[in-house]
Amino acid sequence: MNGAFESTVERFGPPRHHTGRAILAGVDGSDTAMRAVAFAFGMARREGGRLIVAFVCRPALGPAVAATVELDTATRLHEEIREQICTAAEELEVPVSFLRTFGDPYTALRDTADRCLVDTVVVGASQQAGHRFAGSVATKLIRTGHWPVLVVP
Repeated sequence: MNGAFESTVERFGPPRHHTGRAILAGVDGSDTAMRAVAFAFGMARREGGRLIVAFVCRPALGPAVAATVELDTATRLHEEIREQICTAAEELEVPVSFLRTFGDPYTALRDTADRCLVDTVVVGASQQAGHRFAGSVATKLIRTGHWPVLVVP
């Protein structure tokens, strides 16, 4: 497991152009997140921008066996999403940076958006009932107020 918790960045599609808009999309494998990435691909293609897709793994808290299983599951999910993003980038000719990072999804997306100077953040709507009370990642990003946030149902 050497390097298992290291953040990575891969680039797909045509060379990046610094003239277009930068769009950040958060992805976790859920249906709404995958729709958000598809929407962000369309935005980037129409506007001649670049797309940054962030896959955030939340570190497991608990027994070592559970943490290992969770890391294996996250790694398989990352690989599946990576292949889909790579294929879409090539087909749609959109420059994409695919980021894998670890930690709290809100913090990771906020920090990535600030570091990459993005113009828009696109995320899927939360499907968890508890987020009505505690607040979803999308709600927290909107409250931050640094960039427009599009929430895709």
